[in-house]
Amino acid sequence: MTDTSRRSSLIGRNLLAGAEPDVAGDAGHDGHPPRVGFFTDTSVCIGCKACEVACKEWNAIPEDGLDFTGMSFDNTQGLDASSWRHVAFIEQSKPLGRAEAAVDHSDVDVLALAARGSGTPVAEAAITPTSPASSPSADGQTGLRWLMASDVCKHCTHAACLDVCPTGSLFRTEFGTVVVQDDICNGCGYCVAACPYGVIDVRPQDGGAHKCTLCYDRLGAGQEPACAKACPTDSIQFGPLDELRERAAARVEELHRVGVADARLYGHDPEDGVGGDGAFFLLLDEPEVYGLPPDPVVTTRDLPSMWRHAGAAALTLLGGVAAVFAAHGGMSGRRTGRWGR
Repeated sequence: MTDTSRRSSLIGRNLLAGAEPDVAGDAGHDGHPPRVGFFTDTSVCIGCKACEVACKEWNAIPEDGLDFTGMSFDNTQGLDASSWRHVAFIEQSKPLGRAEAAVDHSDVDVLALAARGSGTPVAEAAITPTSPASSPSADGQTGLRWLMASDVCKHCTHAACLDVCPTGSLFRTEFGTVVVQDDICNGCGYCVAACPYGVIDVRPQDGGAHKCTLCYDRLGAGQEPACAKACPTDSIQFGPLDELRERAAARVEELHRVGVADARLYGHDPEDGVGGDGAFFLLLDEPEVYGLPPDPVVTTRDLPSMWRHAGAAALTLLGGVAAVFAAHGGMSGRRTGRWGR
């Protein structure tokens, strides 16, 4: 696509909200590869934190989060400039899926089941700690379940952090991801306030903003991101975004078919408030349970209307000032004429 045709295709479109099927092309990348992203299937996450470790090792991220938080096994608590992956542990007093506490599972090869990932039949996967809960058994037996999920930057279709960056430090790559250029960032923090998910943050040690890059350097070499490579259960799946959405929809249908009614996708819809996320999730409870906003909206969506309202207010103010000066000038002229007589 030539520059002229690209500019013509952008005229009249709202690039701050709504569906945008070609984010890399709209960012100026000709002949770009398919958009890629993450699909995180939390139903098979075992909370091993291999993703957190792999992310820190590959990206040389400073150590943080060694304090005891009192929040189960969660020692990082959330995403920030030095935690680009965060594994949440949510303990719930709910039944243990279809698992029966009285059944002996000592003969089950848990590691073999984990290696099979999302392909594990739900009837077998129900013995794991992350099994979705069902109704209590006839004798009223219930138990504790853990919801584990590896959170990450969503690489939004409409990335408010990118829109508000005054230096151009944040940019859209040819893969459709959003990356921070450390050498250009001035640490202003505008992106921190703009992110609807609270992902990006400024690191006090160097004063720059940092977040997941979806391993941009690895993508350029034809490799998958470090976190997905290290995940032992394929809870974190990487690939072309369209393929991941199809795979995720099939997984939800499978879970619904076997009675896991709470399974739902989060961040997959191109018509949502951020135009769909480049990293989306299969959840087993409400988004708020995982610390995710239920209906995220890109914070720059209303900028055009805000500028229109600001312009109208400015014109109204100028008109009022002009009217006051006109009236004042007329009164001065009448006074001058009266004293002149």
